[in-house]
Amino acid sequence: MDVDSPRGAQSVARAALLLRLVTAQGERGGARTADLVAESGLSRPTVHRLLTALKFEALLDQDQATGRWFPGPELFLMGSVAAERYDVTERARDIVHSLAATTGESAFLSVRRGDETVCLVHEDGAFPIRSHVLSEGVRFPLGVASAGIVILALLPEEEAEAYLAAHDLVPRWGEEHAARRLRERLAETRDRGFSVNPGLIVEGSWGMGAAVLSRAGRPEWALSITGVEFRFGEDRRDRLGRALLGHAHELSQRMQRRAG
Repeated sequence: MDVDSPRGAQSVARAALLLRLVTAQGERGGARTADLVAESGLSRPTVHRLLTALKFEALLDQDQATGRWFPGPELFLMGSVAAERYDVTERARDIVHSLAATTGESAFLSVRRGDETVCLVHEDGAFPIRSHVLSEGVRFPLGVASAGIVILALLPEEEAEAYLAAHDLVPRWGEEHAARRLRERLAETRDRGFSVNPGLIVEGSWGMGAAVLSRAGRPEWALSITGVEFRFGEDRRDRLGRALLGHAHELSQRMQRRAG
């Protein structure tokens, strides 16, 4: 640990990591202890100790029947207070709804948090066959999923390159997420203005994304859509891309007015 770090910072960082991993499960049925051990890289005794402490503080809850972990009631209360300052979902919800209605696909708003994107809003479209890769609370690294691709693509080049140098996505996400392939995908995204994820997370589940810009012109959020592969043919992709860019532009203007 850094000698300049505050006392106890390592424990706080580890507890925060577990909180993020649990909340990243979104609606997918809770997190197993074994998966938290594997994903955190921490020892099983350390994970057990921290989970027990977080449960005692009501920051996490454990289902007694399945043993799976869920966000606790204190997180809800804290989040309700923090929402007064940070919540953007109400400003964006009608635009996400419009995007889903316009395209017929599932539509999402994601926010950048450090080196990840976090899904904030989800609206299903009218088409009955849906992709279930993304839901509220689910996190992906930048460069993974359509929202993370378009945000990474529109960051200043030096920031994007620093991210690629610091993160090896191949062990978790496969060879299509090697730095060389990501650079190609980022260049294609810059040329088009929107990203395309051709089933790289779940085979047959496609996604597209467009960045939402802050007043400083930075890609702080992204709108995205997901659906089954046959709905994303080349001709339709162009129409979907225009819809995404139009909705993202509208939301960017709304975010920038609010920031002003």
